[in-house]
Amino acid sequence: MNYTAEVMDMCPVAKGAYHGPAPIPEEGQWIQVKEIKDVSGFTHGIGWCAPQQGACKLTLNVKEGIIEEALVETIGCSGMTHSAAMASEILIGKTLLEALNTDLVCDAINTAMRELFLQIVYGRTQSAFSEGGLLVGASLEDLGKGLRSQVGTMFATKEKGPRYLEMTEGYCNRVALNSDNEIVGYEFISLGKMMDFIKAGMDANEALEKAKGHYGQFDNAAKYIDPRKE
Repeated sequence: MNYTAEVMDMCPVAKGAYHGPAPIPEEGQWIQVKEIKDVSGFTHGIGWCAPQQGACKLTLNVKEGIIEEALVETIGCSGMTHSAAMASEILIGKTLLEALNTDLVCDAINTAMRELFLQIVYGRTQSAFSEGGLLVGASLEDLGKGLRSQVGTMFATKEKGPRYLEMTEGYCNRVALNSDNEIVGYEFISLGKMMDFIKAGMDANEALEKAKGHYGQFDNAAKYIDPRKE
């Protein structure tokens, strides 16, 4: 360590009491974080790219400073899906500091990693007060049985009104209207369930019908429209 002459000429003054960092909540305990291995937590965060063309929701499960689980969900940009594939390989096994200073291919994923880092090191995780934290694999529960991201896609114009294209339940197949042409329900296809039926050997048309469901006053609607064609 090199010092200036001014510092070298100063007389030493003893430091007072050392209290250490403030404890933060981690997996049901209060921890004084001094090293990266002291950090654990399960949390989510959102990131966006510079032109704000797309976004990433990143979920990490960190145990003793190491990323044990990563769920990368992207929307809005075709290239992001390929970036997410690479990031899923890059993230696991890295320490939080390594991941923060690693190129995760997509600007939105890098931004999400920054936001998660802040949550985790400040003790603001989802599992902060959960004894023992969450099991590795917990992020899959957010996807549901079909293991698909929960996506909502709606399009609307002043001239023709709204079109429901995708809901949490799945692909919007038909929209139900009342006599005043107001939306009162919709029919959806759970694509995850449909693919599971087909993989199990079911005929595709039968699987399609079995994977359908509806919401709202669908049965009593005045008319139905295909939101992608009408």
